[in-house]
Amino acid sequence: MDAVITEIPSQTRPKWRKVAYGGMQPGFDDNHTDDSFLENMVMNANVVKRNLLKVMQDSVSISQYLCIVALVGLVWTYTLTSTLNEKSLLVLNVSLLGLGFTVVMLTGGMLSLNLFSHYLLNISFFATGLYILAPIFYTLTRSISSDSIWAVTVLLLLLHLFLHDYSGSTVRAPGALQNPTLTSCISLNSSVVASVFFSSRLPSRLHVFAIMLFSLQVFLFAPLVTYCIKKYSFRLHLLLSFCLMTLTLGFVYTMHSLLFVMFMGLLVFVNVVCPYWLIRIQEYKFEINGPWDEAKLCFDITD
Repeated sequence: MDAVITEIPSQTRPKWRKVAYGGMQPGFDDNHTDDSFLENMVMNANVVKRNLLKVMQDSVSISQYLCIVALVGLVWTYTLTSTLNEKSLLVLNVSLLGLGFTVVMLTGGMLSLNLFSHYLLNISFFATGLYILAPIFYTLTRSISSDSIWAVTVLLLLLHLFLHDYSGSTVRAPGALQNPTLTSCISLNSSVVASVFFSSRLPSRLHVFAIMLFSLQVFLFAPLVTYCIKKYSFRLHLLLSFCLMTLTLGFVYTMHSLLFVMFMGLLVFVNVVCPYWLIRIQEYKFEINGPWDEAKLCFDITD
C-alpha cells in the first residue's frame, strides 16, 4: 500500500530586528546580531592629532613650575646655611610681593585704587597672622628628629608637584569661570605643610616668619602670576619660562655640578622626550565606536 505523504508547510522564520528593549526575539539567541551590526562602526573618531611643537610649548608650563619649586628649595638651603639672613628674606618677600601684584594688575587690566587698598588690607592681615603663628611653627616639631623632617618635607614637595594643576592656578584667577580642583587644593596643602616642617628647623622666630611668608607667597601666588602672564601673552609666557630656566640652572650650578646635570636632564626629559613619546604612542591608539556604546546626550540638562 502506497504511503501517503503529506507535506507540512514550513514556517517562515521571522526577521531579526535591532531593538533596545523587548526581550528575546523568537528564533534568535539573546546575543544575536546580523550583518548590519558593524555598518555604523567608526574607528578613531575622537582621537586628537597632536603636533610635536605644540606639545613641547605646552610642556613649558611644567618646566616653569619645576624651576619655581627648585628656586624655593635653593632659598630654603641658603637660609638653612645662613647664606641668607632674615633681613634679606624680608626684602625678597616685599620685592616679590610688589612685583607679582603689579604683574597681576597690569595683565588683568584691573588698575583700581579701591582694589589696591583691598589687597593691601588682606595682605596685612595675612602677614600679621603669620607673625603671630611664627613661635608655634618654631617649636612645632622640636620632638621629631631632623632626618624624619627632611624625609617628610621632600615627600610632601613631590606630592605637591605630582598633584599640581599646571594648566591653571591654585587660587581663582581674575575672570576665571571655575574654582581650583580638589587635587590642586591637596597639592597646595602639601606645600604649606612642607614649609611648616622646614621652618621648624630654622634658628629664630624671625627666620620662621620670613621663610613662611616667602613660601606661601610662591606656592599661593606664583601660579596665579604665571597664569595671568600666559593668558595675556603666550610669547611673554615663553620668555618668562626661558628666563626662569636659565636663572635656576645658574644657581643650581653654583651649588653642585652634579645637581646641575640632573636638573638639566629633567628639563630636557620634560620638554623634549615626553612630548616625543606622546606623539609616537598616538600611532598605536585604536578606538572603536558603534551601536554598542552608551547613548550620549547632545544637550545639557539644566534645572
